[in-house]
Amino acid sequence: MAVKPVDMSRFRVLDLSQNFSVDSPPFAFYEGPTIKWVKKMAFEGVNAQLISSTNHIATHLDSPLHFNDPGPDVAGIPLEDLFGPACVVDLSQFGVGDYDIYGPEHFERWEQQTGIRIERGDILVIHTGYHRFYPANWTASCGPVEPDETRYFIKHPGPTRVVDRGIRWMAIDAISTDHPFNTNIRRARPDLVPEVEKKIGMSIDEAFPWPRAYQATHTYLFPKGVFHVENVGGMIDEVLDTRVWFGAFPFRFKGGEAAFCRCFAFVQK
Repeated sequence: MAVKPVDMSRFRVLDLSQNFSVDSPPFAFYEGPTIKWVKKMAFEGVNAQLISSTNHIATHLDSPLHFNDPGPDVAGIPLEDLFGPACVVDLSQFGVGDYDIYGPEHFERWEQQTGIRIERGDILVIHTGYHRFYPANWTASCGPVEPDETRYFIKHPGPTRVVDRGIRWMAIDAISTDHPFNTNIRRARPDLVPEVEKKIGMSIDEAFPWPRAYQATHTYLFPKGVFHVENVGGMIDEVLDTRVWFGAFPFRFKGGEAAFCRCFAFVQK
């Protein structure tokens, strides 16, 4: 069957990725990236670099293999699953902020307010607004907000109950799809637990009982094949509260539990 080309001149392509660099901050207990020059133009007539890094830095895709063996791994995710219709849900408009918890009721409220329904098979893109605090954010549209690594990693909102809804996969403009204190950040910053408990109005153990609910979006959804992308950002503010065509494109990493990726939204002009 002959393949007909699509007229892409009718679409804008928006980059919803964050920068990767030697300064990209790693997650708690993860090693950060190192980048060194192994060839330079002046001496070898070519520039070349060697990169060493864990996978969970900058905009990256977590495959089900990250928390669920046998996976699939990054290469095992069908290409057609990486791209499709998406709902970009702005939770920040509901006052969801530092340490706050969101749940299904927020997405139902969003549907009522926008008239857009999150359908089965959709990609769910969650906007918390915390991408503005990412240390290497390149987007001028972020406004006057100053980068704040501690706020970005430690204080972003997250869920207690898993948002499933039959979605294909999800992405978020924060370091994790889980609440920071339902991750190893609870171990990294135990000094902040009283502050968190005061904000959410309950004990950490009540909100996120371990080990049963530990990193629930990872442990509960990955066995169902629902993966996710973390550290989304870039031009996300231009597509809030809309349906778009959205995709995440990692390299074809055989055996990979995660991979750096580039995220794009395709918007009709």
